[in-house]
Parts: sequence; structure tokens; C-alpha cells
Amino acid sequence: MCRRCDSGQPADHFHPPALSRRDFVRSAAAAGAALATAATLFNAPPARAQTTAPPSGTGTGGRRYVIRGGAVLSMEPNVGDFAEADVLIDGRVIAAVGRNVNAGDAAVIDARGMIAMPGFVDTHHHQFETALRSFLADGLLFNDGQPHGAVNYFDYILGKFAPVYRPEDVYINILFGSLSQLDAGVTAVLDISQIHHSPEHTDAAVKGLADSGRRAALGYFEGRGDKAKYPDDARRVRKQYFASADQLLTMIMGGEIYLPGYEKPWQIGRELGVPIAAHVLGNFGIPKALDERINAKALGTDLHFIHMTAMSDAHWKAVADAGVTVSIAVPIEMTMRHGMPPILKAQQMRIEPSLSTDVECTMTADFFTQMRSMMTLQRMLVNERALAGEKNLPNLLTSRDVIRYATVEGAKHLRLEKKVGTLTPGKDADIILLDGNAINVAPVNHVPGAVVTMMERSNVETVIVAGKVRKWQGRLLDVDLAKLRRELEASRDYLFRAAKVERDLFRQ
Repeated sequence: MCRRCDSGQPADHFHPPALSRRDFVRSAAAAGAALATAATLFNAPPARAQTTAPPSGTGTGGRRYVIRGGAVLSMEPNVGDFAEADVLIDGRVIAAVGRNVNAGDAAVIDARGMIAMPGFVDTHHHQFETALRSFLADGLLFNDGQPHGAVNYFDYILGKFAPVYRPEDVYINILFGSLSQLDAGVTAVLDISQIHHSPEHTDAAVKGLADSGRRAALGYFEGRGDKAKYPDDARRVRKQYFASADQLLTMIMGGEIYLPGYEKPWQIGRELGVPIAAHVLGNFGIPKALDERINAKALGTDLHFIHMTAMSDAHWKAVADAGVTVSIAVPIEMTMRHGMPPILKAQQMRIEPSLSTDVECTMTADFFTQMRSMMTLQRMLVNERALAGEKNLPNLLTSRDVIRYATVEGAKHLRLEKKVGTLTPGKDADIILLDGNAINVAPVNHVPGAVVTMMERSNVETVIVAGKVRKWQGRLLDVDLAKLRRELEASRDYLFRAAKVERDLFRQ
């Protein structure tokens, strides 16, 4: 037994050296100085930065507030980035970005320890499927006869579930999915509904987007109902809901070239002056249909193509030459057998892609997953070629590159670049504040790297859309999530019953 500490330990067990009172005081002072230095490295306040309610009346004319003291990742070359700066918001727009902005008596949001940056932009998401989250986690796009091909998207989601949706299912699915992405810092989305069975379904989709309070483009895609009303009802929808350019909602026409008569929605989209979006991949006769569009000289800058997996060099050249935008959904394309996500081909053709989440029945719709997946896949492909001795390789993607895809390019692809995508004076204030003091991030040594390689949705502290604070101190404002979740679960239960699909929590 040790007599020094009477601990029952062996006599020779280790004892830390004893400290005199002077040594103790000296070491405590040194520790305190070290902690103080660490706290100032990222301008960290001693506790959570926000201790009060959000500024009142945000997003309305005449209301001004300033985001003070955060690291600012503007994504605008003419504005620049700042280790510590301010963003002044006047009504719905950004009034100034810089150090020590004179904000007068504007209300203050203390952003010390946070990163202020543009909200993420999702250029392809099927939000009507929110109630089916994780159902198809192990599934594929379609049954190609290979192992695990029986449980697939086309047979189950579009074949069994989609036809039984009621307007109220459309509404709650789109609203809940929109709020979920807003909570994760995705301030704008192209919602490809594919659920326009009737005008009532379409109205419910628009209401779901509008009630979420975030920026969204309604993707008016063909449903499985009364096709006599499609796509002619698009004219009503455009006039009724999208006559003004000064609103959060816009419209994009669906022009799927794997469906018979696809020329008509292209014609109507151009007649209405709205962009046209289409899924483009190497199945369902799409390559041949795209050849027809190319030969007809029908490609143009108003087109937005999704996936572009397994397409030929000739197709890529035609798309690049015509200025068609391309959205890549890396996690979904990898897991559902769409084909290799074409990031290297996009780089080769000097096409800047945007990022998209696709379907939550299979994969999460947060953008930290999208950015990390894009960056790590591209670097894996290039690194393997480098290790094999190849030369003249594509540039490795950086964290700033994928943030650009997630913000700047997303805004361009939804034709919103004059409004959002960067923190630029005069643009709408679609801004997110990310917590750099959180345990999974601190200490921050590289802002873009912290966003892409360290963060996830729990780091989204504040979300602002068109100047209005929608999330504060980690919680959505003005939303009864418990009530909405019950409504979504009721919709889920109905959809499984109506589709005659068994819901088993442990077996697909």
C-alpha cells in the first residue's frame, strides 16, 4: 500500500509532482492566458453569441439591422472575404458589407464566432416525397435485372405512391420538406413536383412553397392524372401565381424528353418566358431524344439539365455550346445507379455545375452532404489517376469550389443571380450564420474548409431569407413543427395504405 496517498495502490505507483502555492498561481495564470488567446482566435464570445430575441420586423421596409463581427464569406470577388466584418441589411436587401460598417441605430446581431455566407441553393429536389423519407434507402432508380433491383424508384415511388397523392398530401409534404431544408440553410430550391395530377394538386404545391417562406421555383412537371389539363394549365399557373418578378416564388417548366409529346411543354415554357428543366441520363431513350433536340437546334440558355450521367461527348459539347446549365446530384447518382456523377466531364467542358439533392426517399437533402460528396468523389477520381502515373490531370476541387457550386452557380441556374447567391450590396439578403464555436468545428483555421469538411446542419445557427430572420438560435421561427409532423405522419400512413405498400420499419 502507498503511504503517500493511502490509496491502496502499489507503493511504487506514479505521483504527479507536488505544486507549491507559487507554482499553482503561476500555472493557473498561464492557463487563463492560453484560454483567453484561444477565445480571441475566432473572436469567440464567452458564451453563445445570441442572448436576445431577433430584431423585430426583419425583412420589411424601413427596418435595418447589422450582423456584426463574424467571418464573412461573401462569394463575391468585388466584395471579398473578411476574417471579421459586418453585413448591414435594410428591409430585404443587403446595404453594405465590410469592416466597421456605420449602421447608425440599426439593431445588432452579434455574429462573433460565426461565419456569414450566402444561403445554399438546391437546383433539383422532389419535395412531394418527404413523407417517404428513407423508404428507398437501399433501392435503385429502376429494375435493371441486377441484384437488389426489384425495389426501385420508378415502380414504387412514381408507380405506386405518386398516383394516390391527394392535394393535402402534396401540401404537407412540400411544406415540411421546405422547412426542413430552410432549417439546414438551404434558402432556395427548384422543387420538381411531378405531382400535378390536377389544378388542385398544383395549387397545393404552390401554397406549400409559399407558406414555407423561403425562395423557391415551382418545377411544373407532368403528373400521372388528367393529362388533358397538362401542360395547358401551366398558362393559368403562370398568370395566377407568377405574374410578378418581385416575389420569393418563380416558375420553371418541366420538359422531360423521355415522355411522349415533350415538344409541347418546351413550346409552352418558351411561350411563357420561363426556364425549362429536364432529367437527362443515359436511359429511357433519352440520348436519342436529346439527339433530336440537338438536330432541331432547340437547345438554349433557358434549359436546365439534371444529372447528365452516361451521356456522350457529342451531347456534352452540344450542351456546353448552347449554354445549358447542369445540376449534379452526387450522392443519389452514386447510390441509385444513375451512372458516375459527371463532375470530371463538366470540368473538361468548362461547365460550372450546381448541386442538387434529388429524393429524400433515398438520401438526406442537406447541403453539407452534397458539398462533401462532390469534393471527395472528384478528388478520389483524380487522385487515383495521379497514383497511376497519369499527367495533365484536372484540377482538384477545393472547398471554395463546391461552395461556389452550392451558392453562386445554384443562383445562376435558377435565374436568380441578380437577387441571391452572393453577399453583395443591392442583392436580397439570403444569408446563413454558421456556428464556428461548436464542438465539431472549433477552432476555425480555414473558413471554406470549416464549412465543407467540418460542418453539418446542426451548425446552422441563423437563417435569413429576403432580410427576414427565419431561424434564430438554432430554432425555426413561427412554425409549429409538432403539429406539422403529425400531419406529415398522417399523410404517410394514408399514402402507404392507398398504395397498398407494407410499412416495415426494419425491412424494405
